[in-house]
Amino acid sequence: MDPIDLSATAGLAAMILLTLNILMGLLVSTNYNPARDWPRRKLPWPLWRIHNWTGYLALAVAFAHPLILTFANPKIGRFRLGDILLPISSPGQTFYNVLGALTLYGFAFVVVTSYFRPRLRYRPWKKLHYTAYFAAVTMYIHGMLIDQNLKNQAADLLDGEKVLVEGCLLLVVAASIWRWRRGTEKQRYQKTKSAKAA
Repeated sequence: MDPIDLSATAGLAAMILLTLNILMGLLVSTNYNPARDWPRRKLPWPLWRIHNWTGYLALAVAFAHPLILTFANPKIGRFRLGDILLPISSPGQTFYNVLGALTLYGFAFVVVTSYFRPRLRYRPWKKLHYTAYFAAVTMYIHGMLIDQNLKNQAADLLDGEKVLVEGCLLLVVAASIWRWRRGTEKQRYQKTKSAKAA
């Protein structure tokens, strides 16, 4: 497997991990309890802890994704560390590479601010945590439109890798709509209280 294929595989792995992380984050935000709800059994670790650790793992894989390109054949364009950190002059597909960098920095910001959550307090941290949605949008656009072979060809949206990205995007959109419709715990409590009073 050459570095380009390895980088593409790492990118897909990071995207899957980040998608799972977003889905778990949506569950955590509703105080989802797997012992009470599906699968009706206690998990080995609390869901929020699994959410945190998948975030760390996803971020590590996401950092590896562009770094692998520094070992690619120079014939396709030389990726230097500067092209990875600030890809405004990267060899080919600069716009999509910038989206990838914004994704990486956005998720890194979310992970770092989550680490300092006790110091930030809940409300300021929660507002900062919404950066994950911006990072997710840039991640899915980057994943769908970039040519994974780095040949500057138009994206084939029916390619297997692209369909995987599109499926993850649709899953996150559906889960976000579910989360929005479910409302906060306080809203659900007040709705139940109003129904009992009526």
